[in-house]
Amino acid sequence: MAMQDDFVLGLLKEAGFVNDDDISQALSSSSTNGANAIEHLVKAGRVTHTEVSRALANAAAAEFQEDVGQLPDNVVKLITREVAQRYRVVPLGEEDGVLKIAVRDPFDLDTIDALNFVIKKTIMPVVVPADSIEDAISKYYGSLADAVAALTGGSSDDELQVKTNKSDDASDVSASDAPIIQLCYKIIADAHRMGASDIHVEPLEKRLRIRYRIDGVLQEMPDQPKRIQSAIIARFKVMSAISIAEKRLPQDGRIQLTIGNNKIDLRVSTVPTNHGESIVMRILDKTALLLGLPELGFFSDDQARMEQILGLADGIFLVTGPTGSGKTTTLYACLNYINKPDKKIITVEDPVEYVLKGVNQVPVNHDVGMTFAAALRSMLRQAPNIIMVGEIRDVETANIAINASLTGHLVFSTLHTNDAPGAVTRLVDMGVKPFLVASSLRAVMAQRLIRKVCTKCAQPYQPSEAEIASLGFTPAQLAEARFMKGAGCDKCRGSGYKGRAGIFEIFTLDDEIRHLINNQASLTEIRKRARQMGMRTLREDGIRKALAGFTTIEEVVTATMGDKD
Repeated sequence: MAMQDDFVLGLLKEAGFVNDDDISQALSSSSTNGANAIEHLVKAGRVTHTEVSRALANAAAAEFQEDVGQLPDNVVKLITREVAQRYRVVPLGEEDGVLKIAVRDPFDLDTIDALNFVIKKTIMPVVVPADSIEDAISKYYGSLADAVAALTGGSSDDELQVKTNKSDDASDVSASDAPIIQLCYKIIADAHRMGASDIHVEPLEKRLRIRYRIDGVLQEMPDQPKRIQSAIIARFKVMSAISIAEKRLPQDGRIQLTIGNNKIDLRVSTVPTNHGESIVMRILDKTALLLGLPELGFFSDDQARMEQILGLADGIFLVTGPTGSGKTTTLYACLNYINKPDKKIITVEDPVEYVLKGVNQVPVNHDVGMTFAAALRSMLRQAPNIIMVGEIRDVETANIAINASLTGHLVFSTLHTNDAPGAVTRLVDMGVKPFLVASSLRAVMAQRLIRKVCTKCAQPYQPSEAEIASLGFTPAQLAEARFMKGAGCDKCRGSGYKGRAGIFEIFTLDDEIRHLINNQASLTEIRKRARQMGMRTLREDGIRKALAGFTTIEEVVTATMGDKD
């Protein structure tokens, strides 16, 4: 449901459907396994979907109906299959130009606004129990699973060509082209089920290549026929709310849909190529918002250092690394750790990808002059305790962030550098005065992502002499090593790896390092002092994770190619 669990639980308690013990158990289940507290109560038999819906309807002063009932064909046709399946709604009838729609949550204004926009009619939401709506969608529009099975199980290439009217013209694709619609849904659903971070739809000369990026590695999926390329690309563009007529320029959009009980967000980018438009869809994994510091891959000593850094009252903390190294996920986990009612947190992001509860998030909009720097200036007037800037890209943003840190704010941001001490010279090269860097910077953490050994098929193994030499293990390390490698199974699709975590290089500043910065010392001198203070390099952190069987030697070598130490 779109409403927060605690609000709905309060309504159920006021209505007498549940008591304090029921609520306590539901919240406990929600916090331990991530389950929805309301669904926990329903499954436990403490409350029914009907009682939940009645409580919501009463609170919203909305019309309530116990079930969808029988729908005539002319009513079913008031909305398309796509709208019903995407928004999980059902039409109940139309009167005087007002369309009654069965919804589960009258407070889900985003869905209601979207329906007004898509259907182009005035919508009157009627609250109906969720199970009744789901039954009606399956009955009148067919379930997603059935439609996909019918498409992929019984349709040959020739049949599929007929169903798409043998057309290469994208403008011919409409909501009635169910096989293409369901095929596109299946591509997204399969990617989500496999844990992919990106979907790549790439037109080649004689085929349409589909690839998923899983744990940072692109894996090819079955190709689609070249003759339905235009239909598939047009369908994804329609889902992204971008123009299907424009094929000469890059475009950006967003897809929001529900697969099972999960709401999926995708950021879409199209680029014209010589064989058609290439589409990349990035799946925004909201489970990243729930990560704690241990889930990021910190060992206990690094986690303790991170908690100490996050407890600072002011200053700048930077996370560095190349694109795709998990910097944003780390920042969200840090904000999640310190997000308490007594602190005001404001972020400025380009774009806002995930919504954080209790955090004021400001999107960058270059078209109206809302840059990182402009947003930062305004944010300081909001009296925040903590500020997160998506990325420091120029000297103006850097200077405002530094001034904010010097006036009592704790500032988080990211920077593109190869290692942690390199952030110092990067800021100075941008044009920030060395004494400002020295006085404001508290810590920098460089990170990379490595694949974790699949826990289901992990087996002890003895590395070769070449592997041992590649990371320079000492005899003492080898004596206590617990090397593991995945044999390959259905869970990891034969790769031996499942999931990713970080390796880290945490650089904290002391008075001597500040003195070196003020005197414009070289990066080599700053790094040397950091090593004397006990800074562990990316490769060294990777080595100890390989020794513990957390990852493999091959992964560490690949991720730390540029580590000179």
